[in-house]
Amino acid sequence: MVSDRSYTGLILESGSLNRVHYGLAMAAAALAVSQPVVLFFTNAALLSLRAPDPDGRPGWVTCPLGPDLVAAGVAGDATGWNAGLVARGAAGVEDLIEACRDLGARFMVCDMGLRAIGLEKTALRDDLPFEEGGLVSLYRILGDTGRLVVI
Repeated sequence: MVSDRSYTGLILESGSLNRVHYGLAMAAAALAVSQPVVLFFTNAALLSLRAPDPDGRPGWVTCPLGPDLVAAGVAGDATGWNAGLVARGAAGVEDLIEACRDLGARFMVCDMGLRAIGLEKTALRDDLPFEEGGLVSLYRILGDTGRLVVI
C-alpha cells in the first residue's frame, strides 16, 4: 500500500495543449482526494507555461492541439478548443492551472528541457511557484513509493 505522503509525479512532455490539459486534470483530481502531486514540465510542454503576451493572453494560447482533435474538427486552435471546453461545462486550461496551484501541486520545470528548447525560466508565468530541477530531483521527490505517469 502506498503511504499517505507518497507523491504522484506527472511528466508533461508533449506540447499539445490537450495533453497538457489532461495532465492538469489528472493532477487536480489527485489533489482533490489529498494525493500529493508534482507536475514535471519538460520540452514542448514548457511552452504552455509561458508568461502572458502584451495583450494579457496566457502563453498556452499559442500551443498546438493534437492532430487527432484538429482532424476531427473539434477545434482549430487552442483558444477555440479551450472556449469550447468551458462552454460545455468542462474545466478550461487556466481553471486547471489555478486549481492545481491552489490545491498545493508542486510545479517543476526541467532545467534540461528549458535548455533543449532555448527557453529561459524568466519567460515563464510569474504566478506559479516553480521549482527548477531535473529527473534526479523528481525521483528524489517520488522516493521509493511514489507513482510516475508520463503524459
